Amino acid sequence: MLTVQDHDRAAVGMTYVYPVVSRRAGGVSVGVNLNPNNACNWACIYCQVPNLKRGGPPPVDLARLEKELRRMLADILEGDFLQRAVPETARRLNDIALSGNGEPTSAREFPEVVELIGRLMAELGLVGKIKLVLITNGSLADHARVRQGIARMVTFGGEVWFKLDAATAAGLRAINQTRTVPEKHLARLKVVATLAPTWVQTCVFAYDGKPPSEAEQQAYLAALAQLLRDGVPLQGVLLYGLARPSLQPQAPHLSALPAAWLEAYAERIRALGLSVKVTP
Repeated sequence: MLTVQDHDRAAVGMTYVYPVVSRRAGGVSVGVNLNPNNACNWACIYCQVPNLKRGGPPPVDLARLEKELRRMLADILEGDFLQRAVPETARRLNDIALSGNGEPTSAREFPEVVELIGRLMAELGLVGKIKLVLITNGSLADHARVRQGIARMVTFGGEVWFKLDAATAAGLRAINQTRTVPEKHLARLKVVATLAPTWVQTCVFAYDGKPPSEAEQQAYLAALAQLLRDGVPLQGVLLYGLARPSLQPQAPHLSALPAAWLEAYAERIRALGLSVKVTP
């Protein structure tokens, strides 16, 4: 039985496709993992991927991906998957999510994968009924092929969840272990939000028992406020905490923040004029 605490990519024995019960989606999300080698260009300290390494994915076997996705969707739509593997309260197909064990847009075949998924959604009558979601750190959004794939997603009811865990250079280095500077990352966010409906996704947690500093919070709020002043059409913020343990070396330092803390922070974001969905 799937749970929100277990997002095992090998649960159904496939290379690219895996089902999860998503606490943020409130139902079943069919994940598409384009990084089966556990490689990512970032190394977020809260990441639940085992043996995470730096790098990009191997070439995507598009034929295998299509075969696996067809099989998984058939089991959900026509078989008994929901009854045998999903808690009763979550027995609904919510989305197909490009996510997985690394940054999905790092796959050279990303635009082709979007086309493949969209074609299959259309064939099965799923366009307009479920979402196609890209969960991304946004780091490659200035690449033409990535922008092409994101723009094409909109045809199939696509939306983007764009990672913004911090808005200072020190925060990005500490949490995401990237040398990306905030100005460049926010510029990428602007680009993505003009191409497709975009939610900012932000993970917050305690480090050595302490929540993000007031300076980090202020910088984050200021960045969102500037995006709004610039007319960036954000859908809102997905603010979430730690539900599953990190599998990175920093794990002993991390802990979940109280739900009340997340809600109080969400109120500060809402005061800017943004919708916020909180998942403790």
